[in-house]
Amino acid sequence: MDNTGGFCKTLCMRSLLIALRSSFVLVLLGIPAQANDVFLTKEDLFPVRPHVWAATGLELPEPDAALPIVGPKSKGDGIRLLRVLSGQNKINGFDGVLYDNRDRGHSTLTPEMFPNLTHLKYDRDLVARGLDYGLAGRIFKPFVVLGNSSTALTRGPAQRSLPRLAMTNVFWHAMTPALYANNHIYVYPEHRDHDADDRFPANWPYMIISQGSSGSDLRFLNAVALTLAAFAPDTFAFLREERLIAPTIQMILRRNFDPVTTREDYLSGLAHPAAFDARLLQEGRMVELAANLRPQDVPPLVRLRVIDEDFSESAGLAGLDERLLDTPAAIGRLWRSFAWERELIVTAEDTTTPNDRELTFEWRVLRGDPKHVSIEPLDAEGKTARIRVDWHDPWFEQVPTKKGDKRRRVSRVDIGVFANNGVHDSAPSFVSIKFPDHQIRHYSSDAEDTARLMSIDYDAKGRRAYFDPLLFWTAAWTDVARYDDSGALLGWERSAGDNITDFVANGETISPKYDIDVSRINLSASPQSGE
Repeated sequence: MDNTGGFCKTLCMRSLLIALRSSFVLVLLGIPAQANDVFLTKEDLFPVRPHVWAATGLELPEPDAALPIVGPKSKGDGIRLLRVLSGQNKINGFDGVLYDNRDRGHSTLTPEMFPNLTHLKYDRDLVARGLDYGLAGRIFKPFVVLGNSSTALTRGPAQRSLPRLAMTNVFWHAMTPALYANNHIYVYPEHRDHDADDRFPANWPYMIISQGSSGSDLRFLNAVALTLAAFAPDTFAFLREERLIAPTIQMILRRNFDPVTTREDYLSGLAHPAAFDARLLQEGRMVELAANLRPQDVPPLVRLRVIDEDFSESAGLAGLDERLLDTPAAIGRLWRSFAWERELIVTAEDTTTPNDRELTFEWRVLRGDPKHVSIEPLDAEGKTARIRVDWHDPWFEQVPTKKGDKRRRVSRVDIGVFANNGVHDSAPSFVSIKFPDHQIRHYSSDAEDTARLMSIDYDAKGRRAYFDPLLFWTAAWTDVARYDDSGALLGWERSAGDNITDFVANGETISPKYDIDVSRINLSASPQSGE
């Protein structure tokens, strides 16, 4: 159930009149302070739900007109254009923007890069509690926030990037969309989750995921900082008030990604990988689009909702839930059923335009076999669609890079939903379906050409095939289906090596035996090593 809207409303209504701590307090605590720092203590936090706080009493310093918009040593197309626009007094700059580094300086913007960008500092108590580190989402700030963390879960049996942690953890399912809806933009590296294999169970727009490990986020931080500064003051104020800063940044980044030159490119998978290669960024184009964007042309946030589906709360041999995500901009499903074809009816009718422009909707297959994915609009505007997806074995997709294409193994269908207001297409919202690619399944067709499952090899561990232990399980056997004359599934002949066990009737479930105790996994992030 999506409670993002209620959470955001509660957060917006909280207001604390707390003064900033003086630089004298910073000196007493032994924490070095810059002129453009703000300091956060536990007294500044107001609880809005368990383990979540709002820091609504903070105030940002006024920009110093004597300081340049970017440091004198910074170079690049976007930087040159921003300097010109700043000299003409056409930009908002960093007024109302806060930078939140969450890896304790491991990979960070320096004050010299953007002299007027305010940096957030945490006191010792908050640092001791880890509230300054790793995934953002436990402290919300009343500003536009740009942040990052070059950390990951690098130890233990459930190693993963911070984005994949957020996608596989119920708490972050709620917090990450709330950040997106409150003008918070965070950048995290994919750290080994998007290399030879795409290990993400979903695609979503709630964060920017950089291709690579530590340091791969820095160019994105720079590009987003330039883009935020380039908005005209009235556009920035409009985006902030409408809570569309993060979706608009996502649209600008994706529309100006190097492989994307046409609208059709933007509506294809070229513009919407799960992680972005920094070498394909076009900062100059991003700054130009931001500077030219006017409030009356801002596209909306596409809000999705499932109306009907055959993905269920109990499916497959273990009877586990197939519903991974139900959030406004990302719906995620795990294929556990034995079926060949699945169906969802999804609507974007909750999408509202921020500027009275009429909207039309585009539903596009971004990832997957178009022969095995069908999208049927159910109304004239395209607000609602029926999605049918056939089983997909893992496949390889071509990945454009500056050094030529390479291949990546994929086992997830992504469907992007876009709203067009006559001027711009919005950032995508996603419907994703993740297949258990550690299983080997065989389907065949009967005389009526209806595909049905013939066998499943569950033994990922025996084959040394990777699987996500927070989502899937492995067992040392293969099941061969037995059907009656009418085609109804009777059950399974189970074999483990040369031993054939008794027949297992259809409907019998098993309790999966995980190699690890999921409840005891240490979810503490650590700095990343290089690729």
